[in-house]
Amino acid sequence: MKMKLLGSLLAGATFVAGAVKAEETISAVHAFPETLIYTKSFLSFVDKVNEAGKGVIQIDVRGGPEAIGMFQQPDAVRDGIVDMVYTPGSFYGGALPEKDAMVASNLTAVETRMNGGIELIDQIHQEKMGLKYLGWFDSGVCYNLWTRDEPKFDADGNLEVEGLKLRGNNVYNAFFTNYLGAQVIDLPTGEVYSALQRGVVDATGWTQIGLIDLKWNEFLNYRIEPCFFSTDLGVIVNNDRWDSLSEEARTILQDVAIQHEKDSVAALRTKRDEDFAALEAAGMKVVTLEGEAKANYLAAAREKTWERMNEVMAGQPGGTGNYDRLIELFYDLDAAK
Repeated sequence: MKMKLLGSLLAGATFVAGAVKAEETISAVHAFPETLIYTKSFLSFVDKVNEAGKGVIQIDVRGGPEAIGMFQQPDAVRDGIVDMVYTPGSFYGGALPEKDAMVASNLTAVETRMNGGIELIDQIHQEKMGLKYLGWFDSGVCYNLWTRDEPKFDADGNLEVEGLKLRGNNVYNAFFTNYLGAQVIDLPTGEVYSALQRGVVDATGWTQIGLIDLKWNEFLNYRIEPCFFSTDLGVIVNNDRWDSLSEEARTILQDVAIQHEKDSVAALRTKRDEDFAALEAAGMKVVTLEGEAKANYLAAAREKTWERMNEVMAGQPGGTGNYDRLIELFYDLDAAK
């Protein structure tokens, strides 16, 4: 009888220990197709978590925009339909205009993790959207204007956009419309190839990398320098789901995210150099603004985006209380000179 009782107690203890240490799983989706370099970066992060988190935490990737539409993903993670989303902050900029500090940034996640910028962005996500901002991935990559035809400039060297069929989106429309005076055609990423093919648009803003992945280089022949802005791609997690995870699981996710912030900066800069070399070898021409025209172009990209951030923040709870602090943490004015 004593042996049976001891056996039962041991079995029960084993069961309880197993239940406590059961591996947790969170679901995830990504905004862009798997073929795009940015998605590959996110999937690399997933692989790192799943390796480090064996027996503790695993990420189950459910797909990309084919699973949940890219513009519906931020609401889906906020509402708990999915646990994690990798997406540009600009896709939910109406709810969280503070993301424009990242769009206009000339720093990377490495610097802003150290100076408290990402901590502030995380706090704002939690307060405004009930989301944990886990990490700013693939930072340090900026945007260029890419055109089919040779760009035109006025007598002062400023870019002329009259007659240009320019594809826009929420990332850079404040710059394109309020400074350049362009009439933009808003299109999601997945529709740009066919729009270029059919002549609906003949120019677009896009990051320094990824043009070849998307095959837009089949139609675009010029890259305009200087580049502007920064990618604002990040991982957001439903806050209730985050809080439900074990401390060990949260630590693994956060530690791997911070390391991937560093890794992705280096990896994507290498990819940028490779892409530029391949594009130029295939005939891509580079046209550069100079002098005052260049300075005004860069200042406008930054300041028009800050203006948008300030205006939208002013109409939301909390107002513009974090405005100055965000600019301080995400922009180095000395480096811009």
